[in-house]
Amino acid sequence: MKSIARHIITAILEKEAKLVLRKYKPKVIAVTGSVGKTSTKDAIFAVVEKSLIARKTAKSFNSEIGLPLTILGEKNAWSNPFLWLATLVRGLLLVLLREHYPKWLVLELGADKPGDISRATAWVIPDIAVITRFGDVPVHVEFFKSPEEVFAEKAELAKALRPTGMLVLNADDEKVLSLRDKTKAKSITYGFSADAMFRASNMKIAYEGGLPVGTSFKLEYDGNVFPVMLSGVLGVQPVYSALAALAVGAYLKLNIVDMVGALALYQSPMGRMRVVPAIKGATIIDDTYNASPVAAAAAVEVLGSIKTKGKKIAMLGDMLELGKFTVEEHKKLGALAVKNANLILAVGPRAKYIIEGALESDMSEKSLVEFDDARVAGKHLESILGEGDIVLIKGSQSMRMERAVEEVMAHPENAATLLVRQEDEWKAKA
Repeated sequence: MKSIARHIITAILEKEAKLVLRKYKPKVIAVTGSVGKTSTKDAIFAVVEKSLIARKTAKSFNSEIGLPLTILGEKNAWSNPFLWLATLVRGLLLVLLREHYPKWLVLELGADKPGDISRATAWVIPDIAVITRFGDVPVHVEFFKSPEEVFAEKAELAKALRPTGMLVLNADDEKVLSLRDKTKAKSITYGFSADAMFRASNMKIAYEGGLPVGTSFKLEYDGNVFPVMLSGVLGVQPVYSALAALAVGAYLKLNIVDMVGALALYQSPMGRMRVVPAIKGATIIDDTYNASPVAAAAAVEVLGSIKTKGKKIAMLGDMLELGKFTVEEHKKLGALAVKNANLILAVGPRAKYIIEGALESDMSEKSLVEFDDARVAGKHLESILGEGDIVLIKGSQSMRMERAVEEVMAHPENAATLLVRQEDEWKAKA
């Protein structure tokens, strides 16, 4: 019964969203890829929001129901039928009446299963399409026949781009660059590659009082160099997101210095390589929103690159939806963690393969601990933390790794504003 109701609500929302697009004709910036969609979408919005009348996808609303909700400017009503009814009524009024509506929409498009993006782009036509990057084993591959099929699905965004639009591509990913052949539109590139039009160089972790507080880099563009500081976030992915945002803004003729200033004030999405102070003078790298092999590997390498007198601890939860790649990818992650951490805390039924990978790379059994539950792992972490310790906490959404962060964060009273999945509906789940 619930699935039937959901199907009916989704169908009505989509119809209303189509009518809204037809009536108000906003320009669309659409973002897809296997890594960094949400952080890129949010960074783009951060640089355009003061210059353009814009709206962005809330959180990670990139599904068949999340996309129309964003277009209508509505929130998820979860399982409340009265709230859904009110949402549908407001959507109808938006269609029937003339209301103030954004000139630009910054939308995140995901692909959980074959056909998701092609269905969305049948009625949402992007004016700017941003492609982040892909991994050899992207997330959700369990629902596709191969990684190539995932790539082909997300390539639909480039095909849907208006010929007069702009394709914004990650220059460090050959697959992404190949999408230039899928459209008649012009393209611009970003990345660390020497060929990137918006190039990052001299990336460094910024420290304060001996603790990591952010990431700095130099933007090289059009013969000029601009220093960029990203506060409260670590690693290469936030830099990629910032570069994509700067590329979009430059195409829209926004001022580079103003955009760099906006990024300096911008806070990255919760659970994406965010720096969170921990108890006992330790620091958490909170990357608990989700996990794929390429993102997990990048996060572990960031942990290894941090300078500290304390321990480096990798708490790694299961990576889900990897299908036939599950065992191999968890073992590879365990082997990589050995090179970048002093201790590995593995959480979840697939975590035994992280442990196996670490053991095969000659890590001592004394430095490996396995848990079934994130909260229990967090309580153990509390008992072993010391001053200067750096803890990376990462895992797929269903592993609820944010519960481990909450156990050891210095100010758990701020969890609602610092951590992912703090809504009552999420907290009620087991």
